[in-house]
Amino acid sequence: MSTREGLSRLYNGQTNINFIGRWKLWFAISGVVVLIGLVGLFGRGLNLGIDFEGGVSWEAPAGAASVSDVRSAVEGVGLANPSVQILGSSAGSVIRVQAKTVNATAQADVKAAIVKVTGDSPSAISFNEVGPSWGSEISGKALRALIVFLVLVSLYIAFRFEWKMAAATLAALLHDILVTVGIYAVFGLPVTPATVIAFLTILGYSIYDGIVVFDRVDENAKRLGSAGTTTYSDMVNRSMNEVLMRTLNTSITALLPILSLLVIGSFILGATSLEEFATALFVGLLSGAYSSIFIASPALALLKEREPKWIAVRRRLEGRSGLETPARGPLRPSGGVATAVLAGDGVPADEVPAGLAPVTRTIQPRGRKKGKRR
Repeated sequence: MSTREGLSRLYNGQTNINFIGRWKLWFAISGVVVLIGLVGLFGRGLNLGIDFEGGVSWEAPAGAASVSDVRSAVEGVGLANPSVQILGSSAGSVIRVQAKTVNATAQADVKAAIVKVTGDSPSAISFNEVGPSWGSEISGKALRALIVFLVLVSLYIAFRFEWKMAAATLAALLHDILVTVGIYAVFGLPVTPATVIAFLTILGYSIYDGIVVFDRVDENAKRLGSAGTTTYSDMVNRSMNEVLMRTLNTSITALLPILSLLVIGSFILGATSLEEFATALFVGLLSGAYSSIFIASPALALLKEREPKWIAVRRRLEGRSGLETPARGPLRPSGGVATAVLAGDGVPADEVPAGLAPVTRTIQPRGRKKGKRR
């Protein structure tokens, strides 16, 4: 197949990619990523900003001062592990220095160091202090918002479709949460209120991708499943291939502006405040696009294939034609006898989901009919 033909089939939803048959591979990849993230989370923890742990911050017009100049100046007066950022605004660039709580003497020393580097007057420098109780309150509200969000989403999907689709969606959301949190822990990225907002946003995108697939699965289940002409795994595979281009378009168009925020806004223009928001969005959207295809859909197929209805469909198809699903390829001759391997939708025998083992059936050739005597 040429590249042009392959792209044409992808665009028209005519691909035949075996998503469900390789579910062990997808789950293994996700398991490794999640395990690395958990090691980082319990090993070094999250790099929480002062909004969550409490601390102090100074802001002043940046002028010609750079981040490295300001950091060197404040570290020179004894400020430990400062976070220095340059924030852009319509009134000009502002430099922000954040650190853990310090005493009054240290506050004055840091202020004097900033004045020396930026050349501003002392009155132009603002000072703010955030207590740990306020950060704890923000954390609690964010956690409650996440729990309410998950409950409402589960109820909606269970009402709109069924509870097994809700369970598969929750599995994908849990995957996205663990992957995103793990990446922040491993790389020590700062967690701020902007990160939490982005985090809740990406869960919505992840659910949207999953519902697009589930809606097509539900439609095909009513149209194809009622006739008992295909297994549930093959039907999910077919549905995913039909909406694959739509899922890719949605993910790509969402990732491009976020990538622009990261590359142009943060790294080129120096608006580092955008980095906290855009990084969480970028990581979460990638994880959400992956989980809707490689986690939610295979999980749904594994759950549904164990229902009596779909077990009966599979057995009936096996008994009718010697195949687990309608045959997609030619029968292989073996000593004058045709043999067909039960593999669904082009799935190799060694990749059929566990519990759905392929069966080989020998089909005897029909005898020739004797002609009638005249």
